[in-house]
Amino acid sequence: MHSFANPTRFLRLTRALQPWAAGVALVCLAAGLYFSLFASPADYQQSETVRIMYVHVPAAWMAMFCYVAMAAGSASFLIWRHRVADLVAKATAPIGASFTFLALVTGSLWGKPMWGTWWVWDARLTSVLILFFLYLGYMALYNAFDDQARGARAASVLALVGVVNVPIIKFSVDWWNTLHQPASVVRLDGPSIHPSMLTPLLLMAVGYTAFYAWVLFLRVRTEFAAEKIRALRFRQAAVPPARELKSQEG
Repeated sequence: MHSFANPTRFLRLTRALQPWAAGVALVCLAAGLYFSLFASPADYQQSETVRIMYVHVPAAWMAMFCYVAMAAGSASFLIWRHRVADLVAKATAPIGASFTFLALVTGSLWGKPMWGTWWVWDARLTSVLILFFLYLGYMALYNAFDDQARGARAASVLALVGVVNVPIIKFSVDWWNTLHQPASVVRLDGPSIHPSMLTPLLLMAVGYTAFYAWVLFLRVRTEFAAEKIRALRFRQAAVPPARELKSQEG
């Protein structure tokens, strides 16, 4: 993986993978929405409200996945000083925050008819809210310093400290008495959910993952371009114009 720390090689890879990621995202999201809205049956208890699950659950998965990716990039940056890893972590933060916000909103929309309230201080809900604040804290801390390197290091440390919240989200249902149901897809004895509901759920999950990759590639390339522009401006500011040089010589 160290070979991809080379910016030129990494950008070449992203240019090759970006159209594939966009295509997979488009196909899987379109198919997932079709199965979610039309082909899958309504739940005998939740009725049509169950269709929120096909947006909510993959968004919650991606919220945790993006944070782990951000923490991994931050660790690589702190240990090996890989600038590419830092930019990947920086580019991941707003995407992960968006998925987390989507999970919180759709969870509230589902909770109102099911639990009778928009919000409860459930262990999983609270830990996901903390995850959202960690994303916001990372982005705020990254831009809080005039020295970009200091901001990157401080934000990376926060990302690594906050990664302890991810297993809390995952196992909160098992550790505490919460309103959320236990895992029904990733189980040692296989999924307990019916294939008619599992199919759109997995299609949406693959579509979300491909969408993350597509947007990530776009954002990383934008970050590299912004760094080149910033470096060029610094060089121009450091070198006096030719007319000023001649006047100084005279």
